[in-house]
Amino acid sequence: MKTTAIMLMSLLVLILATHTTIAQQQRYTVSGYVKDKQNGESLVGISIGKPGTSIGTISNQYGFYSLTLPAGEHELQFTYIGYAPYKTTVSLTSNKTIDVKLESSSSQLNEVTISGQKQEKSVHTLNTSINKLDIQQMKKMPTFLGEVDVLRAIQTLPGVTTVGEGAAGFNVRGGNSDENLILLDEAPVYNSTHMLGFFSVFNPDAVKSLNLIKGGFPAEYGGRTSSVLDIRMKDGNNQEFNVNGGVGNIFSRLSVEGPLVKDKSSFIVAARRSYIDILMKPFVKGDMKDTKLNFYDLTAKANYKFNKNNTLFVSGYFGRDVFGVGKDVNMNWGNSTATIRWNHVFTNRLFLNLTTYYTKYDYSLSFNNESKKKDNEDKQGYDWTSNIINYGLKPSFTYYINSSNSLHFGVQGIYYTFKPGTGIGTEGDKQLVKELTDKHALESAVYLDHEYKPSSKFGIQYGARFSAYQLIGKGTAYYFNDTTPGIRKTLIGSKTYGANELIKAYYYFEPRISARYAFSDQHAVKLAYSRTTQFMHQLSNTASPTPLDIWTPSTNNIQPMLADQYTAGYFYNAPNDAYEFSAEVFYKTTDHQLDYIDNANLQLNQLIEADLLPSQGRAYGLELYAKKDIGKTSGWVSYTLSRTERKTPGISMDEWFLNRYDRTHNINLVLTHTFTKRTSMSANWVYASGTPATFADNRLEFQDWDIPYNSTEKRNNYRLPDFHRLDLSLTLKGKQLKRWKGEWVFSLYNVYARRNAYTVYFKQNDDDPTKREAVRLSIIGSIIPGITYNFKF
Repeated sequence: MKTTAIMLMSLLVLILATHTTIAQQQRYTVSGYVKDKQNGESLVGISIGKPGTSIGTISNQYGFYSLTLPAGEHELQFTYIGYAPYKTTVSLTSNKTIDVKLESSSSQLNEVTISGQKQEKSVHTLNTSINKLDIQQMKKMPTFLGEVDVLRAIQTLPGVTTVGEGAAGFNVRGGNSDENLILLDEAPVYNSTHMLGFFSVFNPDAVKSLNLIKGGFPAEYGGRTSSVLDIRMKDGNNQEFNVNGGVGNIFSRLSVEGPLVKDKSSFIVAARRSYIDILMKPFVKGDMKDTKLNFYDLTAKANYKFNKNNTLFVSGYFGRDVFGVGKDVNMNWGNSTATIRWNHVFTNRLFLNLTTYYTKYDYSLSFNNESKKKDNEDKQGYDWTSNIINYGLKPSFTYYINSSNSLHFGVQGIYYTFKPGTGIGTEGDKQLVKELTDKHALESAVYLDHEYKPSSKFGIQYGARFSAYQLIGKGTAYYFNDTTPGIRKTLIGSKTYGANELIKAYYYFEPRISARYAFSDQHAVKLAYSRTTQFMHQLSNTASPTPLDIWTPSTNNIQPMLADQYTAGYFYNAPNDAYEFSAEVFYKTTDHQLDYIDNANLQLNQLIEADLLPSQGRAYGLELYAKKDIGKTSGWVSYTLSRTERKTPGISMDEWFLNRYDRTHNINLVLTHTFTKRTSMSANWVYASGTPATFADNRLEFQDWDIPYNSTEKRNNYRLPDFHRLDLSLTLKGKQLKRWKGEWVFSLYNVYARRNAYTVYFKQNDDDPTKREAVRLSIIGSIIPGITYNFKF
């Protein structure tokens, strides 16, 4: 607490000193919003400044900017990738509001030369370990079955991996998939994939941009220890009505957007539905004829601008996956989110974004003998349901002190309700119900950071986040004895708490700092340190999480995860923005990661905490990234050299062992070549070292059967074969007919039919039990063609 007070006092002294300096001069502020002229979408990261000087700023996540300048006449230039530069002269005799609409550059980037204030490339920003992609970049990439996918796009970036094809989630710098904070219009999303990992839940027709933050986290973000994937939805076209869609061989999509009140209000509604189960229906007979395999989702957003100082946004998402084998096995899962956001401009320098949201993730699983029963006495079945619900409130302020100083501060609160699981077994007229106790928690935080850029060469952003977490009743706390590490603990007592009664509390101070020094306009180095905490945990003892994995809060037995990360990087931006390059090294340590005893019971186990073990983690590596935006051939290449390890008492002889997500080498090459205005081709090649796996090194023989076992007790003592794959796509744009625009996308996934191993297991030969064999399990082992027709009018 003393450290917090000292930092806050230092910031206040700095603010007062800055105001004293400002008061001695006559200065005024120009502010406003920057939007796309064609559709009215707010533009994020716009560079605004005086040409030929280092004076400038960028628009925030909502398109708002503020720049304080001395009284007098100033020329301002607004620049952004893919848009024609806009210049205006402003005479400052008082504070002024200037809203700007930028026009998309029809000549494309290779024919645009921008002078004065540079584009907001990585070399010019303070933050480290941030990758930005927009939907136009993602649409250029080769696709799986012809469909643009957000998660596949970010997996081509340095430091991002996955355990294999069809794996749910992604891993960043060695972290588990549950250590990624995934936000859709600021609402958390707990399961980011459809079809058991093959597609993301984010409809590309409704996505405007995404930021992936891997380190040097701004103080605004908290609650996860590996990364933040911040996805922003389109606001909707407030100039004219548009319809976008696509018809593919796996699913179709349709979106509608347009103005409710021109220049003041707009909306967008986007929907998708897969139909692989409909296509295979004529070929499935017998008990399998009612098999279901599909997903659907609906994304919607609307906004209304009351006046120049107040804008209201409402957005939501609903999606569900359905999987069933005949009538006897049925499973479904899905996300729901709702966000209400209010942007308010108090003064030309003080901006507020107030967000409140609701999010829910739930799943159900049922088994029964519906297709085989003769009467009610033969009825047998089992039903299992679980969910997690969040309510959040987040007022965030930005105060633009002057062109060199800005403050970001706010408060956040999240209320959690966990329903870990309810199982109902049925036999005839009898039912057996097993229900785990609900859990409730409150997570809150206050944060403050200061961004200071005294010159074009040096800049620093420093601050802190103070997080508080309370596990509250109604609920029961369990107490276990200390046993030999790696052995299930035994229960020694419990205590029941009433509604809203405090069970356990944790408090953490999380300092953050990022600094940049530029040797020139093209070369810069950056340093960053951040401490992050995570109070939510996903219980999964598989390499890739499944839709049925359980989320649990920190308790008196499960401590929050705590991570410290150090990052250093070199950044280069070629003249005229021809290409950019970066090299970053990172080192991260994590305490209180969850591990499991051997043969842990994770399903509907009221005493599941007895099977959990605290683990230490460490990850370090080098990330190289080169990107080319200009010319007929564009794309990027990334290379990651890293090591990820764990150490768990009682496991692997108490030594450091490789994390299941470790990949020593990871290479991604993404290229797009434009032949003509209507024809382009893209390629994506990925190579990665095989992931670690635990294999038995010995066996016992019993009645001619082998019982494998690991004599060393070491985990992840082998590696799977290396992973590599080539994807290609061809885009053919049709002639524009009045407002109708169409294009065909032909794709080939896994061009040379590589059978990448998802896992390897060993078994006795079915024909000759004296022979043993290794079996490679590949999710995809052949070339997969895809075709999609996209349209817009």
